[in-house]
Amino acid sequence: MTSPSLAVVSGGPGTGKTTLAHALAQELGCPAIIRDEIKQGLVMSTPGHRSGGDDPLNRPTLDAFFGVLKVLLRAGVTTVAEAAFQDRLWRPNLEPLTNVAHIRVIRCVTPAAIAHDRIVRRVEENAHRAAHGDRDLLDAIAAGEYSLESFVPISLDVPTLTVDTSNGYTPAIPDIAAFVRATAPNGDLHRHG
Repeated sequence: MTSPSLAVVSGGPGTGKTTLAHALAQELGCPAIIRDEIKQGLVMSTPGHRSGGDDPLNRPTLDAFFGVLKVLLRAGVTTVAEAAFQDRLWRPNLEPLTNVAHIRVIRCVTPAAIAHDRIVRRVEENAHRAAHGDRDLLDAIAAGEYSLESFVPISLDVPTLTVDTSNGYTPAIPDIAAFVRATAPNGDLHRHG
């Protein structure tokens, strides 16, 4: 059996990561492990939970997210993983998985104005997003305390593909799936599209 692939869909808030991760997993025919969906499941079993500040569910969410990835990859399951983690959380948790899987990073990008509009829209349209502090994020942006351009991407030496999510996907989903399916040794395929 060959090693499975792990497609890591990353990027800042509002860059279209979750939508892309689900579409990519469907194209590949494999599971999508979404950090915010895990947290939402924890919120459902934590009466009275309020997001923001030092959220006590962040650590259990992180542990569950990477725990599920380890179980799937060690079982040989190609997996799509998505989270808005910056390099300081992704890299130390991904490094041990380089021995188990072919890791491919997909970095979602879009102009800050589009990302901001997406965050506003999901706050208005999705009640489940209250568990993720989107309103606090919007307040921090308005107060000048956070910039969507300040996101620190994953710096792991693995094949990386940049995907513009401004209007659909560039490159397209079939091309992103082909990138994930490529089995060149880690580090041999760096494409920024």
